[in-house]
Amino acid sequence: EQGLVGLGGKVKLSLEPKKTYEYKYVGLVNFGRGLPHLAESGVRLTCKVKIFSASAQTFMLQVSDVAFEEFNGVPGKSAFVGALKLAARISAQLAKPFMFEYAGGHVGNIQAPAGTSDTMVNIVRGILGFFQLTVKTTQNLYTVEELGLHGLCQSHYAVEENAAKEMIITQVVDITVCKEKAVLYRGMATAVPDEVAKEKGESIMATVKYVHTVKPTAAGGVITKATALEHQHFTPFNVKGGSFKMLATKELVFISVTNTTAALTSGAMEPKGNIVYKFVNDQANLPIMMQNLDNPIPRIVELVKRLAANNIYQVDSESTEDVMRAYQLLRVVPFEGLDTMWKQFAGNAEHRRWFLNLVVEVNDARVLRFLEVRFKAGDLGSIEAWQTLVLAFNHLQVQPELIEMAKGFLTIPFSKSDQFVWHTVVLSYGSLVYKHCAYYTPCPVTAVQPLLDMALDGLARASEADMVLALKALGNAGHPASIKTILRFLPAVAANPVALPARVQSAAVQALRLIAARDPHTVQEIGLSLFLQRDVPAELRMQILVIIFQTKPPMGLVSLLTSHLMEETDLQVASFAYSYLKSSARSTASDNSYFVSEASTTCNMAVKILAPKFGRLSFRFSKAITMDWFSDEFLMGTATEFLMLKDKADIFPAEMTMKGKYYFIGRILQLLEFGIRPEGIKELFGTGIPGFTGDLGLTDLQAVLKVIQGWEKLPSDKPLMTVFSRASGQEWFFADLKKEVVQSLNKAFSPTAFKDSPILGIIDDLKKGYSSHMTKAFLIFETRYFQASTLGLPIEISKYYESVNAITANVKAAVSPPVTDHLGQLLTADISLETDGFIGSTKDLWMFHGINTELFQFGTELKTKAPTSIPWKFSAKMNIAEKKFELDFPPCRAPVELVSIKSDVYAVSRNIETPALAKMTPMMPNARDSNDEIVLNGSVVFPNLWTPAPKMCAESTVFGLGMCMESKLQRAYFQEEYPLYYFLGYTHLAINIVPVQPIKPVEKIHLEVNAGPGRHPINARQLLETLRRLSKEALDHLGSDSGSSSTEDLPQTPPVFNVRALAMGGIKPEGFDASLYYTPRAQLEDVQLIVSQTGEAANWKLCTNAVVEKANSLAKQAHVRWGAECQSYSMSMQVGTSHQRGTRPALKATLHWSFRIKGSVARLGQISRPICIDRYIPGVALLLAFKEEHLSNHKQEMSASVVAASADSINVSVRFPKVGDVAIVCFVLLPDSAHHFETDILGHYRVASTFSVLQ
Repeated sequence: EQGLVGLGGKVKLSLEPKKTYEYKYVGLVNFGRGLPHLAESGVRLTCKVKIFSASAQTFMLQVSDVAFEEFNGVPGKSAFVGALKLAARISAQLAKPFMFEYAGGHVGNIQAPAGTSDTMVNIVRGILGFFQLTVKTTQNLYTVEELGLHGLCQSHYAVEENAAKEMIITQVVDITVCKEKAVLYRGMATAVPDEVAKEKGESIMATVKYVHTVKPTAAGGVITKATALEHQHFTPFNVKGGSFKMLATKELVFISVTNTTAALTSGAMEPKGNIVYKFVNDQANLPIMMQNLDNPIPRIVELVKRLAANNIYQVDSESTEDVMRAYQLLRVVPFEGLDTMWKQFAGNAEHRRWFLNLVVEVNDARVLRFLEVRFKAGDLGSIEAWQTLVLAFNHLQVQPELIEMAKGFLTIPFSKSDQFVWHTVVLSYGSLVYKHCAYYTPCPVTAVQPLLDMALDGLARASEADMVLALKALGNAGHPASIKTILRFLPAVAANPVALPARVQSAAVQALRLIAARDPHTVQEIGLSLFLQRDVPAELRMQILVIIFQTKPPMGLVSLLTSHLMEETDLQVASFAYSYLKSSARSTASDNSYFVSEASTTCNMAVKILAPKFGRLSFRFSKAITMDWFSDEFLMGTATEFLMLKDKADIFPAEMTMKGKYYFIGRILQLLEFGIRPEGIKELFGTGIPGFTGDLGLTDLQAVLKVIQGWEKLPSDKPLMTVFSRASGQEWFFADLKKEVVQSLNKAFSPTAFKDSPILGIIDDLKKGYSSHMTKAFLIFETRYFQASTLGLPIEISKYYESVNAITANVKAAVSPPVTDHLGQLLTADISLETDGFIGSTKDLWMFHGINTELFQFGTELKTKAPTSIPWKFSAKMNIAEKKFELDFPPCRAPVELVSIKSDVYAVSRNIETPALAKMTPMMPNARDSNDEIVLNGSVVFPNLWTPAPKMCAESTVFGLGMCMESKLQRAYFQEEYPLYYFLGYTHLAINIVPVQPIKPVEKIHLEVNAGPGRHPINARQLLETLRRLSKEALDHLGSDSGSSSTEDLPQTPPVFNVRALAMGGIKPEGFDASLYYTPRAQLEDVQLIVSQTGEAANWKLCTNAVVEKANSLAKQAHVRWGAECQSYSMSMQVGTSHQRGTRPALKATLHWSFRIKGSVARLGQISRPICIDRYIPGVALLLAFKEEHLSNHKQEMSASVVAASADSINVSVRFPKVGDVAIVCFVLLPDSAHHFETDILGHYRVASTFSVLQ
C-alpha cells in the first residue's frame, strides 16, 4: 500500500498511478460562545472520497454517500438533525468526478464538471487541503511559505515519530501574515483601517492546525489519518473580553487502496484555479435571510404594493424585513425586468417612490443602465433623480467597468438640467473613484481624468461655480494624480498664480484632504509651503494646517511649525494652531495617538511654548475644539471636532465645520459633517453692528434689521451663504443661498403681497384640506468581511443597518375674515386649523458571524429593532395680533408606543430547501434554565444572572394620561466576558403614552397661551433671563426673603405672559394656570411667576418672585413659596458680589429654607449612602495630602463662594448640611484641579477647591 512516496532526503508526495484510494471525510463547523449553557448552530458534512489517477500527475476525485446535518440548540440538550433534501442537492453536484493536478505534495489546477457551483468546488478544495503539505525528512522543525486554502501563507511544521513508527506531521498555518490572504471586504472603502486600535487588541483572531499520520510502506507512506482544527474568535470589541467563536474540524480517515480496474469517464470540465479558496461574487446571498430566488419579479411587485399599503397611517415595524427581501430579489433581476417593473409602477406615486427607494441596492451595472435610460428619457423629477443617483453611485460594487459606465452620466444633458442633480452626478462620480482606488492599486489616472478636465476648463473660463464643483469632486476622489491640477488653484505654490475667489482656493485646499493618506510626503511639502507664507489668506493656512497633521508629520516638522508660530503676527492663525495642537495632544482617540506617542514630547512642548503667548486668546479668534473618547476594552470610541476659521476681526467667521467619527471593529467611520461659509453675510456685517448694545431688546433688533436691509447692495455673483455636508468623508451636498433666492422669499412673504405670492396658493390648499405622505427606505450601511475556512466554506462577518421612515400629515384651515387684499390681513385674522398624522421610523441592525452560501446559512446573529412613532391629532386657534394661541387635544384612550428598542442574539440555521423552517434560537436560554450547573474547563461553575425588569411611570389623574418607561433585560454571563456580556441576551426598552383613570371625565385637553401686552413691556433679554432663572428656582426651590413684592397687588397688574393647561369635561375645568408679571422700579427689576391649580376646591399655588438690582446685575434675590395659597413652604436665595479695597473679588450665594426635608428625599439618602460621595471625602483628602478642618454650618442653609485667588486661579467653597444620612449636594470634581475637603463632627461638610484657569 502506497499513499505518500519518499524520495531521498526530501519526501516528494504523490499518489500512485493505477491505484484507487478511499477515505472517509467528516467536516464540522459550529458557531457560538463556546459555553455549554448557550445556544450554538453548526453543520456536519460526511461523505466518502475516492481518488484515482488519470495520468502520472492528474487525478480524479469523486464524492459519494453525502450526509448533511444541522445543529441548532444548546449542547447536551440538542442534537444534529439531517437535512435530507439539501444533502441530496449537494450529492447531485458532487457525484460527478473532479480533476486536479498533484505533484510533490502540492495540489495544482482544479477542474470541475460544467455547471458545478463555486460553493461545491470550494468544498472539494477543503477536502484536497489535506494533501497540500511539504515534508522534509532532514529537519524536524521548519517553516515554509506555501499556497493553501487561506492563501499564500507561512506554515510551521513539526515532524516526529510515534511508538508505532508512524510519522506524525503537525502543520500550523499562520493566516495573519499571508501575502495573498483569502479574504474579501465589501462596503468598507470609506471606513479607514484603525491600525492603532489593532495594536491595542484584535476584534478577529484565527488559528489553523493540521495533524497528519503517515504510515511507512516499502515505497513511501500512506496517510492513515489527517485532522484539522481551526479556531476563530470575533467580537465587536476586544477579544480579550469575551468573543463569539467559530470551531471548524475536519477529519480524513484512510479506508482502503485498490487497483484501478477501469478508467472513469468524465464530461466537459471547467478550470477553477488552484487550491486557494475562491469567493463567490453573489451579492444576493444576504446572510440575514434565505428565500427562494426563482421568479423574483411577481414577488417584488407584491412586496412593493405591501410596503406602500402598510406604511400610510403608520410605520409597519416589519417593513425593514420586507425591504431586505426586496433588495435580495432585485439583485437577481436582469435589467429588462427592472425596466418592466418601472413601467408598471411609474404611474402610481406610492409604488413609484418605493421602487426607486429599493432599486438603488441592485449595486452593479444593471442599476447604472436603468438610471441611464431614465436620465436620457427625462422621466424622473429632479428630486427623484438626485436622491436615487446619490445612493446608487455610493452603494455600487467596486468594479473597473462600472467607472466607465458612470462616466457617461457626466455627458447626459439631463444631468445638467437641475443644479442639485448636476452637483450629485459630479460629486458621486468622485466618490466612486475614491472607492475604486481603495481596492485597485495603482489607481489608473483615466478614472479621475474627467474631473481634471472639468477643473481646468472651469479655470480657463473663469467660472467660479464650475471650479468649485470640480475641486470638490477631486477632493472626494482623493487621487494622487490630481495634485498637479490642484496646485494651479492654490496661491503661492502655483507655477503661474491666478487671482481666484476665496472659496475656490478653499475648495482647492480641501481637495488635498483625502490625498493626505495616499501621498503624505507630497501633501506635507505643499502644506508647509502654504502655511509658512504669511501673505497667504489666514483661512487657507488654517485649513492646510489640519491637513498637514492628518499626514502624521515627523517631529522635526512639528518643531519647525512651532518655531514659526512663535513669530506669527496673525492672531487668527496663531489662535487656531494653538487650540488645534492643544485639543489633539489631549485626544484619546486611536487615530490621534500620534500626538501621544511618537510626537508626544514635541506636541506637548509646542503647547507649553505657545501657551504664554496665545493661550489666553478668546473666542473672538479662530478655534479648533476636539472632544473624544476611546476605550481599549471596547476598542470603540467617538470623536467630535469643531473648527471656526476667521480671517479678520469680522463678527462672522469665514467658515465653520463640525464633524464626528466613530471607532468600531478596527475601523474609523467618519459620520456626518456639516459646514457653513457665510461669505455674503460676513461681508455685510463686517466688524460690528452700529447701534448694537447687547441688550437684545427693540433697539438691538432695529440695529440688526438696519444692517440686513443693506443685503441688496451685495454683488449678485457672491452667495450670502454656502452650506455643505459630508458623509463618510465624502461631500454629497452643497448649496449656495444667493441674493435672488432671498429676494423671491422676501417678495413671497411680504405683508403687501397678494396674488403674485405662492403663500396665497398654500392658504387656498389648506382651506380645502391638504394631505401629504412621504416614505423613505434607506440601507444606511452594508459591510461584509469574508474569510476562507479550512472546510472550504466562507466565514462571513456582516453588518446591515436599514431604516424605513414615513410621515403623513392632514391639515385643514380656516381664516376669518378671509384674505381679500394682501397677506398682512393674516396678522389680524382668526386662524383655525385641524390636523392629524404621524411621523415615524423603524431602524433595524443585523450583525452576522457565520457561514453563508447560496444553499445554507448558520451562525450567530444579533438583531436589533428600534421603531419610533409620534402620532398627533389636535385643533388650533390663533390670532397673531392679539398674541393668543389655543390648542385642543383629544383625551388619551389607548396606549401609544413612542420609542422602543428590542434586541437579542440568536443561533440561526437556514437552508434553501426548507427556507420556511429556518431556526432562530435565542443564544441565552431562559433564566430558569440558567440555574443548572455548568462544567467549564473541568470545574463546576454557575453563570451570573441578571434579569431586571423595571417600570417607571409619571401619571396625571387630572389629564387622564401618563408616560411610562419600561425595560426588560436577561443576561447570564461570566465576569471574564466583560464587556461582551453587556450586549448578549434579550433587551427591551420602551417609552409609552398610556391612559390613566382621570378624577373626572376628560373630553379634551385644552392648552392656551396668551402673550398679550402687559402694562410694562419686557425686552427679549429680560424675558429669557427671567425664564431661565425662574426655571432653575422652581427646580431647586430657591428664593429670597427680602425685596419681594406682595402677590396681593398682582390683580392690579396684567400679566405679560399667561399659560393655561386644562382638562375639559366637567362643570369646572381641572388643570393649571401660570402667569408671569413684570414690574419695573427705579432701582430694581421685579419679576413674579404665579402657578395655580384650577378646579373645584383647588387651592395649591406656587409663588415665585425674583429681584435684580439695576446697578449690579449680579446682585439677585429670589423667594419661592408654595402649598395652600402659597403658605405651606418657603425658600429664599441671595446672590451678590463684593470687592472692597484690599480684598479679593468674590461672588457669594446663600440658600435658606424654612422647613424640614424629609420623606422620600431623606429615604433616598439612606438608600444611596453606600455610594454617596460624602463617604469618600475624608479618605480622598488624605490620599491627596490635603488638610482637614472641623467646621459647622446652618442645618437649613447652603452657601457657596468664589474668590479670585490670583490672576489665573480661583477658590471655590461650598457648604451644605446633611439630611438624615444624605448630603444634599453631590459634586463632580474637575480632574486637573487641586482640591481640599473639610468636615466637622456634626456631619456638615465644606468642600473647597482651587481651580487653575485653563490656558
